[in-house]
Amino acid sequence: MGIDASSIISSSAKIHPSVHIGPFCIIGDAVELGEGTSVLSHVIIKGPTKIGKNNVIYQFSSIGEDTPDKKYDGEDTKLIIGDNNIFREGVTVHRGTVQDKGVTEIGSDNLFMAYTHVAHDCVIGNNNIFANNAGLAGHVTIGNFVVIGGYSAVHQFCCLGDHSFLGMNTSVTMDIPAFLKAASNPGRIVGLNSVGMTRNDIPANSIATLKKAFKLVYKKELKLNEAIKELDLILSDTSDIYLETFIKSIKTSSRGILR
Repeated sequence: MGIDASSIISSSAKIHPSVHIGPFCIIGDAVELGEGTSVLSHVIIKGPTKIGKNNVIYQFSSIGEDTPDKKYDGEDTKLIIGDNNIFREGVTVHRGTVQDKGVTEIGSDNLFMAYTHVAHDCVIGNNNIFANNAGLAGHVTIGNFVVIGGYSAVHQFCCLGDHSFLGMNTSVTMDIPAFLKAASNPGRIVGLNSVGMTRNDIPANSIATLKKAFKLVYKKELKLNEAIKELDLILSDTSDIYLETFIKSIKTSSRGILR
């Protein structure tokens, strides 16, 4: 561990003694790096940014930079990152804006592959995978265990529910409910993410219940409010927590779901 002599570290940065900072990095004012984090080389981190434990940031990444949003006027906004994330080559993550909550948030155990982008005011959960060149516009919310295919783009204010999946080069302009797969440009729902759910140890009986729920919303030609009533009846009988997550992702959508 240690800090390479070629790197420039602000006197106001808080660096845990176990942090490794490689050559030609710049760590700015009000940056906090937690225990076990590695900043490999040629990385710029600008504050206020708080990064947790055991993160790995690869070369040419820019973390915590000002947003290019024209409304941004130099206000004191933040980026908060959890633990055990991997930011591969050339990843860019921007801080928030005062027009929202003033903070961009990233949870833990996420993988951001090369050249992915997280814009201002995004909120990202845990255990997500962003393939190469995937991009989020501002104010996007990503749940947990979401996979975003390479070269996919998510429009402002959209939400991707838990265990959802985007195929390569998918363009998302509306919310994607939990557990669903979307693909194509423009994006369309192509099915249930059964493989992803199985890999993440969701019980077979819950997957079967979600298949019924999917058919009600997408195959029965019901109006959305009619489908939700049917889903609520199934939930009252089963008390299935995964079905509850699916229903909540539909009911709480402010932008409208892709259907």
